[in-house]
Amino acid sequence: MKYYFAPLEGVTRSDFRLLHHKYFPGADKYFMPFISPTQDHLFTPRDMDEIAPERNEGINAVPQILGNNTEHFIWAARELKAMGYKEVNFNLGCPSGTVTAKGKGSGLLGKLRQLDDMLADIYYVVDMDISIKTRLGLVSPDEFDAILEIYNKYPISELTIHPRVQKDFYKLPVRIEEFEKYADRVKAPLCYNGDIFSPADCADICARFPKVDAVMLGRGLIRNPALISIIKGGSMPDKAVFRAFHDDLYAVFKEKKWSDNAILCHMKEIWAYMDTLFIDSEKPIKALRKAKRLSDYSDAVKDIFAHDLNEM
Repeated sequence: MKYYFAPLEGVTRSDFRLLHHKYFPGADKYFMPFISPTQDHLFTPRDMDEIAPERNEGINAVPQILGNNTEHFIWAARELKAMGYKEVNFNLGCPSGTVTAKGKGSGLLGKLRQLDDMLADIYYVVDMDISIKTRLGLVSPDEFDAILEIYNKYPISELTIHPRVQKDFYKLPVRIEEFEKYADRVKAPLCYNGDIFSPADCADICARFPKVDAVMLGRGLIRNPALISIIKGGSMPDKAVFRAFHDDLYAVFKEKKWSDNAILCHMKEIWAYMDTLFIDSEKPIKALRKAKRLSDYSDAVKDIFAHDLNEM
């Protein structure tokens, strides 16, 4: 079984990926937050901070492309191949309203002729592995009958299915029965993604779906950065490891001379996932959320780490 780190926009940036690999090795792939190429055919400085090979040194990082224009996709894929990447991932799963309104992400699942034409051109022209991350449809999982018929026509290097539809966002439970309905019909190597928060969750998926040979973890892996190593049979790391990971990440943002507010917003977003990592830490977590100065944030973090880890 292979284990992947899912991309979360604004969280799993290059610095986060490198430090996660340093302190919690075990992920077989790190999928980058998406880039969205335009007619300018130029990567932005923000894009380059993610995709520049030196920003991913020592890890198996996979760029993810979001878009609905064949020419722009092919340009980006070829540029990424020239940088040394062997795989790109086509994002057909993002449920954000601002994305889907433009017919991108899971929005493209509602335009099957365009999707089919785009895949035909991409797989004919691009000489590298192209994997796909998808949802089941826009409104109903029954839409996936026609979507999968299209996918099965092409040499997808790996198909990651997040068993929700676009309208579900992340609020409704994963539609595991629908995943079961379609799993054996997928021709490409199959990866499961969605609501893996513990080793037991992962074991259940692997036991129930023997066709699955990879699992992609997102929010659960930010909630506990050691989750993959624990799933692989390791023990919960010492609290000092989590503290070192946090402190190095915090130091990176300070070294970049981000504003205090930018640092606070970013670290609070990470703690929005990690807030259950420590036992009985509700009070300092609340203080952290209220922090308006870095000194207040640091005091709250010190109080959080005074608590014991919540063993999985």
